[in-house]
Order: sequence, then C-alpha cells, then structure tokens
Amino acid sequence: MQNSSKTILNDIESISKIPAVANILEIVCRTTGMGFSAVARVTSDTWTVCAVRDEINFGLAVGGELKLETTICNEIRQHKQAVIIDHVAEDPDFAHHHTPLMYGFQSYISVPIKLKNGMFFGTLCAIDPKPAKLKNPTVTGMFTMFADLIAFHLDALEELAKTERELKKEQEIAVLRDQFIAILGHDLRNPLNAISNSAQLLSRLNVDERSGRITKIIKDSSFRMNGLIENMLDFASGRLGEGITITKTPDEDLEKLLLQVVEELQAIWPSRAIKVNFNFDHPVHADGKRLAQLFSNLLANALNYSPSDSAVEITAFSNTEEFNLCVANQGKQIPTAAMDRLFQPFSRGEVEPNQKGLGLGLYIASEIANAHDGTLDVSSTPEQTCFTLRLPSQK
Repeated sequence: MQNSSKTILNDIESISKIPAVANILEIVCRTTGMGFSAVARVTSDTWTVCAVRDEINFGLAVGGELKLETTICNEIRQHKQAVIIDHVAEDPDFAHHHTPLMYGFQSYISVPIKLKNGMFFGTLCAIDPKPAKLKNPTVTGMFTMFADLIAFHLDALEELAKTERELKKEQEIAVLRDQFIAILGHDLRNPLNAISNSAQLLSRLNVDERSGRITKIIKDSSFRMNGLIENMLDFASGRLGEGITITKTPDEDLEKLLLQVVEELQAIWPSRAIKVNFNFDHPVHADGKRLAQLFSNLLANALNYSPSDSAVEITAFSNTEEFNLCVANQGKQIPTAAMDRLFQPFSRGEVEPNQKGLGLGLYIASEIANAHDGTLDVSSTPEQTCFTLRLPSQK
C-alpha cells in the first residue's frame, strides 16, 4: 500500500511538471461553461486528483480522492472509452446512475489518458450541476486532443527520467572505471617495478648459469607484464573514457626515443639482430612518449613473430611531407582473415602456443596513430611482414 501511495504522489508530481495542464483546465471550463475540471489518476484501487480547477466548490483539491467504485472513471478505466453526458436527467443510460445521484451533477465529460506503452493513466474530466452541450465534434475533439497532449508530456517526462537514471548509472560506472584504472596503474605497477628492479640487481651479481637464466626470465616477464598493463590502461581509457590522449611537442627528438626502445628490447633479446636506418631531415610535431609506446609494440611483435636467426629491420625518416616508420620482419605470412581484424582489440589471429596475450598491442598502436591524424598499415607476404606508420608533417 505504501508503494502504491508513493506511486500516486509521483504521478501527481509529474502532472505538476506540465505547465500546460493549468491552461487546459481553464480552457475546458471556459469552452464548455462547466465549473469543475480535473486530471485524475485512476488505478484499480484509487481515484486521485492530480490537477484541478474548481469554480463550483465541489470540494476536491490536488491529492484529494474519491471512492473508486463511486466514479464513472472506474468504468472508463475498464472499457477505455470516453463518456459524455449533456443532461443526466434526460440520458437513458445515466438518469438513474449512482454517480450523478451521489455527486449532484447534470453534465459530465471524461476522456481517457492513455500512455504510449498502452497503460491507462487516468482521465481528463469535467462536471457541472447544470446541463451543457458537450456531444459535438468541437468539444469532444478538444478533450481528445488535450488528453493526448497530457499523455505526450507524461511520456516525455518518463523518457527524461529514464535518461537521468541511465546517466546516473553511467556516472557510477565511470567511478568504477576510474577505480579500475587506478588499481591497474598503482596497485599492479608498484609490485611489478619492485620485481623488475630486483631482477636488475640480481643480474649484476656474479651468479651461476642457472640463476642467471632464472633472472633473465624474471626480467623478460616483468617487461611483458608492464606492456600488458600499459595496453590495458590505454584500452580502458580509450574505450571507457575520452580516448587515447596525446601531447605534441614541436620538435620531438624521435631518433633518440626510438633508439632507446631498440636498446631496451635488445637487452631482452640479446641474440637477435635489429637493423636500424634513420634519416630525420624535418622536425616532427608529435607526442614522443606515445610514439615510443607504439614503436615498442611493433618491435616486440616483430621479435616475437620472426625466426630467431633472422633480423628485424627498422627504417624511419621525416621530410616536409611526412614522418614514416617501418618495422619489417621475416616469418609466416599473416592470413587474410586475420588481417581484416588485426587492429581490433582482443584479436590476435594465429599465434604460437608460447605467444599468447591480450591482443591489445596493435589496437593501441593504431589508436595512437589515429590520435596523431596518421595511419598504421600492414603488408604481409610469405617473405616479409611490414608495419608502416605515417604521420603528416607539421608545416
């Protein structure tokens, strides 16, 4: 019962939010000459006034109730058709009806208010102790139009409330997203950095061959885990937030940054050959940290997916037209089906058993390229696979 009362109060509040209702009730009284008009909420249990204009001292105010069984609106709720009475005393159907006898009216009109979802909300009604001429197209058309207008506003208010609920839910999700990113960025990175630093210290000690291999495994795993965390952070920010953000600087020293990435990965793959050919003739306006991240993803992939006795070739140049970076490696040709979804998240194509991962690296790399208004393309043949980044030069 308490929930029902709360619902009725919400319905009264909804009607109060429709400015046109007061004007509608005034127009109804002025047009028909009737002294009482109202919007009533009619349920299977209650009849409640949501808005009223009372010029005959009928005695009902907003929130006032009539016993449902004593109203004609109860019958309208069941058959959902308008009821119009010009003169009760002369109407064969209502001359002896209990409702007009109880409430003392002679003219009556009530039109159902039906919502878009088919729900019966209530009625737009009017009564008066004197007869009135109501059974004509002008009056019935006006009432029908006003009832439809009230229903339209109620539907709009419900849509607005639904949108606000969804917005609140999205805001709650945003808070959870930020907490999730914070956990990845802090609670995982800190212990990982401790592991990585400890492995670095161990590698400098004079240890036996077996301990050296274990230390290298720890270093390699720490590097890969750090890459996964970076990619997950960017994926969470890109898909759940505002996208990958970049901060460009006018003359980024990309050669230095790219060489640092080569040195880092060379330390992890000391036996692999990495050939570098750089030629920077024009300043590059870019986010160096992000491009280093992109390059690290491409180079790590190239080292992972190419034969251990082959070389990975890196070429990069800048001129007045573009900045171009190409990472090429030998190995299996990427299947056509895999090429179509290569830059989608969580898509890896065919991988070796020891090369499993989240499949976010190339997606993040392509997002970084897009953020720079550039492109990241791939070509693959049985002899070579090449990923090429192109960024327009800043004039």
